[in-house]
Amino acid sequence: METKVWQLAACTPEQAERAVAEAAALLREGGIVAFPTETVYGLGADARNGAAVAGIFAAKGRPQDNPLIVHIAEMAQADALAAEVGPVERALMARFWPGPLTLVLPVRPGAVCEAVTAGLDTVGVRMPAHPLALRLIRAAGLPVAAPSANRSGRPSPTTAAHVLADLDGRIAAVLDGGPAGIGVESTVVRVDEAGRRIHVLRPGGVTADELFRAAPHMDIVDRSESAADAAVPRSPGMKYTHYAPRGALTVVRCGDPAASPAEARERILRHIRRELRALGERGAKTGVLLFGMEPAGGLDGADVVLDLGPADRPEEAARRLYAALRHFDDAGAEVIFAEALPETGLGRAVMNRLYKAAGGRVTDV
Repeated sequence: METKVWQLAACTPEQAERAVAEAAALLREGGIVAFPTETVYGLGADARNGAAVAGIFAAKGRPQDNPLIVHIAEMAQADALAAEVGPVERALMARFWPGPLTLVLPVRPGAVCEAVTAGLDTVGVRMPAHPLALRLIRAAGLPVAAPSANRSGRPSPTTAAHVLADLDGRIAAVLDGGPAGIGVESTVVRVDEAGRRIHVLRPGGVTADELFRAAPHMDIVDRSESAADAAVPRSPGMKYTHYAPRGALTVVRCGDPAASPAEARERILRHIRRELRALGERGAKTGVLLFGMEPAGGLDGADVVLDLGPADRPEEAARRLYAALRHFDDAGAEVIFAEALPETGLGRAVMNRLYKAAGGRVTDV
């Protein structure tokens, strides 16, 4: 299969409209189209078409028991997908849509094909904030099931080039709308049946603080920690190793909550230096991921050192994270050490992705 690519930055407005119309027609015909959102690139298909959705799983190599998020462009589509939308969910929609928030709702029977929900009685729904994504969904006139547009387990794509690196020849087309903005996926939440708690199933572009400010009468409960061990995922992104580079990645964090930020960083770097010396003796190619400038004296023995920006600017780290993990692959890094980031604000989502990428390899120093 030849994958068609529309580079919209090089198009006139008329050419861009034709590209969106062609991509929408592909979706209506059961094709699979990658497109940008404000979080990462999505891999879209008609959520009602079982064969089209099966094509997503095949292209990604995604396990069949991992549900998909359905993307919409109009509020009315949420009512068509969900058997019920409660007042708390409607308030969250009003506050955060369009935007990086996915709501897990009871699915209306027959609204989507069974593969989208992986047999669950719920469906994840969101309205993306990217104008190109909204234009595409509106033009297609259907709900679009869309996980991240990468091979399953790999770092998510934040550019069309990342999509093509994983899926060229596996999908019908790519709408290249430039780099994604936020850089990590949407926050996934579910409101409990009593309407008193918002369960965060996956941290993402909407932080816990933002949820609390939007619903101060609600308890915000982080359920993402136990997600990797869940026998049945409650939402997309809650099962299997995700976001992983090919090299073995270990997160190194300070286990002493009383340590100052400077002391904690020094402990982390001391451990990484020790590991680099040992690996250097074995001839392994190594990488280090930092949140802040490389320390004075450097990191002798590291073949690749990448800085995602200051620890107090997690939004910058989020934008650059997946590209950095892919860079380690390009450099052939076999062993990678990632400095831990404070898990506040968007840092919670960044660290969630790193923990998933590490597959349980976490060292406390």
